[in-house]
Amino acid sequence: MPHETDYQRRVTDIGPTRFLPQTTIEVVREVTLTEPPRHAVFDFDGTLSLIREGWPEVMVPLMVEVLRATGTSESDDELAKLSLDFIMQLNGKQTIYQMMRLADEVRQRGGSPEDPLVYKQRYHDRLLERINHRRDGLRTGRVAAAEFLVPGSVELLCELQARGVALYLASGTDEVYVKEEVELLGLTPFFGRHIYGARDDFQNFSKQMVIERILRENNAAGSRLLGFGDGYVEIDNIKTAEGTAIAVASDERNKSGRPDPWKRDRLIGVGADIVVPDYRHAVELLDYLWPK
Repeated sequence: MPHETDYQRRVTDIGPTRFLPQTTIEVVREVTLTEPPRHAVFDFDGTLSLIREGWPEVMVPLMVEVLRATGTSESDDELAKLSLDFIMQLNGKQTIYQMMRLADEVRQRGGSPEDPLVYKQRYHDRLLERINHRRDGLRTGRVAAAEFLVPGSVELLCELQARGVALYLASGTDEVYVKEEVELLGLTPFFGRHIYGARDDFQNFSKQMVIERILRENNAAGSRLLGFGDGYVEIDNIKTAEGTAIAVASDERNKSGRPDPWKRDRLIGVGADIVVPDYRHAVELLDYLWPK
């Protein structure tokens, strides 16, 4: 059963990169396609949606609280650093994997952990408390969808559709929440029934499984697949399938138009072909990728 492996840096020497003229599109390795792409897989949070921006500020305190209850002598600052390190190390995988690691850390300190699903639900409850005003603002129309989209997202999706590309969404966030938030952002028409997210039976879902299904059901070569993501899992999976991987090193908090350095380095490390901070230069990106 395919599952999401831990982060492993595969690329250590990238050599010189270049930027497409008058854009923020960084070409890590040149892409030369002989046929136009026909399928594109997107991650959701941080790649298209900014609704959940700031989620580590919810997850870390929860983990500190759980670890503190073991009676450990570590300070709250030490526990926070430990938690943030492994949270970000696992970022891009399904949320349950972070909670499984939390359970391991509890066990290492002599505690009796709860089921990781319990921790995951507790985290989701607290995260929803933090972001419900965002969701409500979108639901009532008080806030425009553009406020919580990576800049240029709609333009990119429109341009891909116009070029005949089928769009798919695969997220490590629970599917029920993903579908709700895709709808709130007005993106459902782009993806239709091809919206996939994490499940409680986590072994029956992975981004790799989605990619393999797309290629199998469409009898498509990996070379006709594009992948967009700000997490290492989807970039790694796309490269394994021999597709073209576009790393979205999004500055979620500020939408500055500059790449997040940590994301950039991490995603190049698993083989990203191209790095973008957002989609303000969507047309230039696709013009570069399409066969001349």
